[in-house]
Amino acid sequence: MNMKNLLTPLSIAFLLLSSCTNTVENISINLNFTQNWDTMPVTNQDFNEFKFSTANGEKISIERLRYVISNISLVGDKNYTLIDVGENSGSLLNINNLTPGSYKITFVFGFQDEDNTDGIYQDLNTASFNVPGMLGGGYHYMQFDGKYKNENDEDSNFNYHTIRAVDKTNPDNLIFEDTSFEVDLGTVILTNNAEIEIKMNIAEWFKNPNTWDLNQLNTVLMPNFNAQKMMSENGKSVFSLGEVNQ
Repeated sequence: MNMKNLLTPLSIAFLLLSSCTNTVENISINLNFTQNWDTMPVTNQDFNEFKFSTANGEKISIERLRYVISNISLVGDKNYTLIDVGENSGSLLNINNLTPGSYKITFVFGFQDEDNTDGIYQDLNTASFNVPGMLGGGYHYMQFDGKYKNENDEDSNFNYHTIRAVDKTNPDNLIFEDTSFEVDLGTVILTNNAEIEIKMNIAEWFKNPNTWDLNQLNTVLMPNFNAQKMMSENGKSVFSLGEVNQ
């Protein structure tokens, strides 16, 4: 049978109409980065108060918390954003023109070495997120500052700053280790515009797998090679997938 004989003007018009009505509309999503201390939500309204206790028993207050994530799978390669909890800026990331379907959600905490080039991100330069040249340059992954009650119940500062680890044992031959890490939150099925919550459990930075003693490790952590590796290990249990509303 010759199929051409079946395609009358009326049937052709019907096929064209059907193809138009079945066009898939693109969707938009928001990635909403939220912070908590175990089950307690944390915003900048909770800053500067001794509301939290670490796994090691120190009471702490938060004064600043900001961090970089990069290479978000929903966006594509070579992207990054600065999450600044104190300013409530950058916590909601909008992504447009996605087609409905199944999506794997991954991102890198900080910058992988190939993206961690000194001075190339102007907004991070302006935000003073740079790492000094004597520590290899590039950028911070996170700046987390506050106070803790020391062994004498006095207020003491902590600067939990994560960067690419650098071993300065031999100043003429610095040894670097990429301490960024990939976060894999699994797969979500998106059918409509959606908001996806990504949760950071701040408490995990101090407890898993390394129980953090702020009386021993509090400031000057950037040049501490072993401390940077320990922070990277602890960070791998920090993020989780929250609610997906669509």
